[in-house]
Formats: sequence, structure tokens, C-alpha cells
Amino acid sequence: MMDVMPNEGLDRRRFVADLLAEIPDALVVTGLGSPSYDVFAAAGPEREHTFYLWGAMGGAVPLGLGLALAARDRSVVVVTGDGEQLMGIGALGTVAAQSPDNLTIVVLDNGHFGETGMQPSHSGLGADLTAIAAGFGIPTTLRITDSEDVGRVAKHVNARSGTTFVQVLIAAEDKPRALPPRDGVANKNAFRAALGHSTF
Repeated sequence: MMDVMPNEGLDRRRFVADLLAEIPDALVVTGLGSPSYDVFAAAGPEREHTFYLWGAMGGAVPLGLGLALAARDRSVVVVTGDGEQLMGIGALGTVAAQSPDNLTIVVLDNGHFGETGMQPSHSGLGADLTAIAAGFGIPTTLRITDSEDVGRVAKHVNARSGTTFVQVLIAAEDKPRALPPRDGVANKNAFRAALGHSTF
């Protein structure tokens, strides 16, 4: 069970902004919905090394894993929510099997399905995401309940010393939407260009 109730959790937008400020060179993949809004609110269009995922619930971690395997000299961070992580929970087994040193998964967990009406999610009903990640075999898991711990997360990201799963207990509250571009092809091309690759 969570040791901090979601309505007493951290300010998601502040945590994301503080984390991004400490990992300026990391490649970031966002889960759909609020994590994308949080990252875009903090980073805006100026942060080129960010891939905003639209309409692919459960796809952020597999995409981040592929990116981490393809770019082992870069830190890769997936920023997603508890609902999306629960949708793609099996991907954690593949992450553990591959175990790239440069991958960090950050789950912003408010214990609710925020995009579909704030119904309680499994994590809000007692599922322990850090225990699940550890059970799959991910070597390092962190549960963050204090905003001062953003530095701990950034240290793992920048060190690239092992796959890390981070559950951040956030408050169940709505934030103003900050929408990144919704053109998937344009997002893909911009991200590839930022990495020095041609588009197709």
C-alpha cells in the first residue's frame, strides 16, 4: 500500500520541472495525457530531445526501452502516469530482461485514471508499482514522496549505472493543459533531426 495518499502527494508539475532542469542532456519520452502536458509546460518547444507520445496508451516504456538500446551513450527517461504504466505493465518484464544502464522510468502516480474521469487506478486501490517493478527484476526502484528527492532521481538518470524505476506519489489534482504539437509525424521528424538523423 502507498505510504502517502494521492491527495497529499507532490505537485506533479513542480517535480517534473525540477527534474528536467537537472537532466538537460537526457532524451525524454512522455506518456500520453498529463505527463506530456507536464513536460511541455516545463520544457516548451525549445527542448528538442523530447518525444511526446500521443494516443498509444502503454507504449511509452517500450518506446523508451528501444531508444535506450539504440542510444546507449545517452540517458533516456520515460515520464508517464500510473494508468499508462498499468496498461503496459508487462513491458517492465522486457525492460528487466534487457536492463539497459541508461534507462530511467518515472511514473507520476496519483492513484487515478486521470484522462478518463479520475476513477481510482489499481495503484490507488493498493497495487505497489515499485514492488511490481522489482518483482519483474528491475534492479533499482525508488518511491518518491518528498520534492527534495528530485536530486536522487536526477543522479540515477545522469549516472547511467543501471535501469531504474521511480514511482512519484503526486497529488490527484488537475493542472492547466499545456499541449505539445499533436502532429505525430512532425514530432517524430523533429526528434530524429535533434538526434542528427534524417527523416523519413
